[in-house]
Amino acid sequence: MKLKLGIGDLIRVGVGAAVMLLLALLALHYQGQRSPDRQIELKARKVDLVERMRYSLAAASEAEKSAVLAVTDQDSQAFADQTRAATAEVERLRTTLGEMLADGAGQREKEQLAVFSECFADYQRIDRDLLALAVKNTNIKAFALAFGPAAEAAKEAESALARFLARHVVSPQKMLLVAAGAQAAVLRLETRLAPHIAEQSDQKMDELEALMAKDDREVRAALDNLAAQPALRADPDLATARASYARFSEFRTQILTLRARTPTCARLPCPWIRNARRC
Repeated sequence: MKLKLGIGDLIRVGVGAAVMLLLALLALHYQGQRSPDRQIELKARKVDLVERMRYSLAAASEAEKSAVLAVTDQDSQAFADQTRAATAEVERLRTTLGEMLADGAGQREKEQLAVFSECFADYQRIDRDLLALAVKNTNIKAFALAFGPAAEAAKEAESALARFLARHVVSPQKMLLVAAGAQAAVLRLETRLAPHIAEQSDQKMDELEALMAKDDREVRAALDNLAAQPALRADPDLATARASYARFSEFRTQILTLRARTPTCARLPCPWIRNARRC
């Protein structure tokens, strides 16, 4: 299985990419200053363009982090818009600088701009993926579901099974073990949601999902087994447990859907950006 980047990794990759881009811009800056044959006005224009690119790139990086960390969708969208505007300004200035260097610039300056342009294109791709996740606030929404309605539904199912066990304490041991197993599996399922939301590694997320799938099969099999008993078909607590667990399962599906996966390292061709995180 290919290792994918989580949203936290994308933040680190984006910041690392921004740093490398700034270094490339610095190289352009000083290369222009070391060119004795350049007219003063032309050198000043190049330095000004590079400085403005550096400023806009830094602004884009800061707005991008704010978009990820914002609590509300509205704030995330506002910061995402600021990021896109700053990135567009970098692109505009890069195009202007390219046109200027095409007219008599040294080969070294052209090569530096080509390197920057390649890595900036990769940075823009990362930016699009990261902002698409940021404006959804997927982790925040997933946590809200996990600790809100999902937790409430799980508690209702667990409480109903506890009442069921208390009322049927003199019932056959096998039936009690089935109900107790379902109760324990519901609790395990609920406790696995938060670690899954917070997890960045796809491998660990897959492991947690496999465990949740096993717990889910155990709960469903137990509830179906109990409901199949003629004497329990009309049991109110069993009916409550089944209905509450059905609601919990719906919320769990929503949480797993919100916990989106993100692009692989293989999609990041620029070595400066790709090497910002071990693939």
